[in-house]
Amino acid sequence: MDDDDARRDLTRGLAGAGLLAGLALLTRPGAVTAAVAPRYPRERLWIARVLGARLVAQHALVLVAPEAAVVRVAAGVDGLHAASMLPVLALPRYRRAALVTGALAGAYAVLGPVMAPPQRG
Repeated sequence: MDDDDARRDLTRGLAGAGLLAGLALLTRPGAVTAAVAPRYPRERLWIARVLGARLVAQHALVLVAPEAAVVRVAAGVDGLHAASMLPVLALPRYRRAALVTGALAGAYAVLGPVMAPPQRG
């Protein structure tokens, strides 16, 4: 296995974890938020489902095409999500959810492109 194949496998592994997290949020938002952010309001679970759907779509795409350009776009989306969570940190009921999702999105935004195979060209 060469370095590019190893990077593709690593990228797929990271995308698989993101896909599973998205599926959990999409199908079991109450259970996930209760475990991760107990103060998260139940009437806002639809937001968790929307995030889950976005994660499923994004990481499924990366699983299918674990290439540098796809990973960069996915990382950009996660970077925007992380940035959007910064003002939410000021809201006590949403703080923990914002911290968890923002930190995970920020980590993917940084690590995804570093671990992805190099751009072909």
